[in-house]
Amino acid sequence: MNRAAADGETSGIPTLGSFTGGQLRRLCAVVGLSQDDTDAYAQLLTKSLGRVAARPLDRPPPNRTFLSDDHTPVEFSLSFRPGSAPALRVLVEPGCVAADLARNGRIGLDTIRSMGRRWSFTTDPLDALVDLFLPPAPHGSFALWCALELRPGGSPQFKVYLNPAASGPERQTETVREALRRLGHHKAADAAPEADGYPFFALDLGDWDQPRVKVYLSHHDLSADRAGLLPRTDPGLDSAGIEGFFRAAAGTRPEAARLTRRPALTCHAFTDTGTARPSGFTLHIPVRDYALHDGEALARAVAVLHHHGTDADVLVRSLAALTPRRPEDGVGLISYLALAHQHGQPPRVTAYLSSEAYAVRPPTLVTR
Repeated sequence: MNRAAADGETSGIPTLGSFTGGQLRRLCAVVGLSQDDTDAYAQLLTKSLGRVAARPLDRPPPNRTFLSDDHTPVEFSLSFRPGSAPALRVLVEPGCVAADLARNGRIGLDTIRSMGRRWSFTTDPLDALVDLFLPPAPHGSFALWCALELRPGGSPQFKVYLNPAASGPERQTETVREALRRLGHHKAADAAPEADGYPFFALDLGDWDQPRVKVYLSHHDLSADRAGLLPRTDPGLDSAGIEGFFRAAAGTRPEAARLTRRPALTCHAFTDTGTARPSGFTLHIPVRDYALHDGEALARAVAVLHHHGTDADVLVRSLAALTPRRPEDGVGLISYLALAHQHGQPPRVTAYLSSEAYAVRPPTLVTR
């Protein structure tokens, strides 16, 4: 079977599987993964998408997924740390074919359990939270996403993203507190700073040195100086470094002084059940809403990577691997830039990359 057929294409019209699988193959080549790993990971992506992988791209998206702006149920990301090869990840919504969130969540849960059997990891932490995040009649904009970190050797690492609003938006705080309690983080519930909502609750599953439980917060109208006050890690972080990243990623236009469009996100990662303090903190800037086009977003990403001692060549080549269009001809190919701090590790910069399987968002026009 040829690669296009293996990724889901059966006619001259690209399918969701052949399109995103092709992007994944080219990204694997950019980061230096072997051909065997590339084949295995492309097949895993196709399998994770299920039957929607065979859906031709001349048909609309299977649903209006919250995972991307154009409703492609796949997102890529590259994580950069000084002295290490960039890590390639793919985020997928396994249940995107479902007509309702309840079915969406069940498909996602079955997919994760199947991966657990395939790669011999337990899903017990996720299973303990099913009633909280995958109730019979869920609320919110999504049910379950799965992230795969594509390591050399063909054995990925797994992350699961859940919706704290699933049991009702008015119960987000209660849901997060109860989830932390069930996972043994009894002291963590009060560690997070004030925020405007809980968009995600995430778990590391499988072969991690220190599996994390991650609580994401949204922050409307965030400014650089306020961003510097948000970490709750012990030891604390340099607020000036966080403020500097904020300004570099968001840009210098007036609307970026306070993020009045799409809000910033923070992630607070917990690894030690014996302490209330998180061991990790990440600031996510939605660069696509504060840049005129992807050329501008790329320039900011390159500057951030250089500031943190990392070569930006892989990122530049990755954009070309995703699409033949010029960065100046759209905005959103780079959706977020993030700076992550984890105790005992150097800071990590992550660029989140859109597939744009269904649409390219046009450049932003400057209004005077």
